[in-house]
Amino acid sequence: MSTTPPSKSRTNRFVPLVFFLLIALFLFVGGGAALLYWVFSEYSGARNIWLLVCGAPIGLLILVVFTIFQLYTRLGRPLEQLFRAINAVEEGNLAVRVPENKSDMFSDLIRRFNKMVGELERAEQQRRNLTADIAHELRTPLHIIQGNLEGIVDGVYEPTPEHINNTLDETKLLARLVNDLQILSLAETGQLPLHPTRFLLADLISDLTTSFAPQAAAQGVDLITDIGDPEQVLTADYDRLNQVLSNLVSNALRHTPAGGKISIQTEASQNPERSARIVIQDSGAGIAPEDLPFIFDRFWRGDKSRSGRTHSGLGLAITRQLIHAHGGTIEVQSEVGKGTNFTIEL
Repeated sequence: MSTTPPSKSRTNRFVPLVFFLLIALFLFVGGGAALLYWVFSEYSGARNIWLLVCGAPIGLLILVVFTIFQLYTRLGRPLEQLFRAINAVEEGNLAVRVPENKSDMFSDLIRRFNKMVGELERAEQQRRNLTADIAHELRTPLHIIQGNLEGIVDGVYEPTPEHINNTLDETKLLARLVNDLQILSLAETGQLPLHPTRFLLADLISDLTTSFAPQAAAQGVDLITDIGDPEQVLTADYDRLNQVLSNLVSNALRHTPAGGKISIQTEASQNPERSARIVIQDSGAGIAPEDLPFIFDRFWRGDKSRSGRTHSGLGLAITRQLIHAHGGTIEVQSEVGKGTNFTIEL
């Protein structure tokens, strides 16, 4: 049974018919022109008439074939490849690509199409991985909770505060994961409610450093601030921005060894559409270049073994979405062994 789509089958039958009609048309025109020339020519010998009758259609046919070939090479073939790729995408094949030819007049269109399909393929792969990632994150705490409760019910474990607290910690991890997923989903769809207020940026940075100063001191990490304008005012959701900066500082502390430093700088933005710039820089382990494009993806972790279970892997994804919800931008620069630099503009 043929699997060729009806539209493609009709196209394949239609193309030879078009070529046949074109050739017949031009032969008719060429023959008619030769006949008219013979009728109205005063000096026409039999030989000249024969050459004219035979040569005019053949010459015209050669010219037509050459023109059609050139048009097909420059227009038909790229369009045919593009339409085939579009049909493949329609059928769900996102791995298809159109061959790029720099001399082709459709090269820019083909390049943009390939880029679009590549982004669609990446988004589809992320969508497929999302369910597996969520299942992976939920499986471990659920197994621990189930194991502890079954052990207590069966009398294997005593219902001591230690076992109960361990189970409680796992339920808190589950609650935090579900809450993070909800925040991320609302932010991505533009439905996350924001409560903007006017406040001093210096006050936000002061509260942030006060919260993390004990942890930084315990780890032997210097936490320093550099406030460019103490009177700089922002109109934004204070709690959400505090969540953003807390995620970044927490990540910096987790990857900065003892003796390192973390700096938080604020200054006026050079972009006329922005008012403030916040830079969080650490001297930690840094991020590998191949990982940089993915650090804002859901459940991305630098630790490929996912051994660190105290964090959901959604912090940076939420951070980016919260900044975008404020109409701002966030960029990252990093070098392995030298540290990471996050720049936020609001």
